[in-house]
Amino acid sequence: MKEEVQKYIDKIRPSLQADGGDVELIEVTEAGIVKVKLLGACSGCPMSTLTIKNGIEKTLKQNVEGVKEVQSV
Repeated sequence: MKEEVQKYIDKIRPSLQADGGDVELIEVTEAGIVKVKLLGACSGCPMSTLTIKNGIEKTLKQNVEGVKEVQSV
């Protein structure tokens, strides 16, 4: 599942980089929890929770079977 998650993270990455940020995949657990780290401008952005939940989590849940939640570390 980690490879599939990374594939979709790589598709999301350019839109974050366009705003001066980035995202790094840290871990995918057996329970379907995806842990990511926001970098650059995204790390301190007040909208980072929305980026994770409405952007990254929504995309991963729709495209990768078994993803339950995305968490920021």
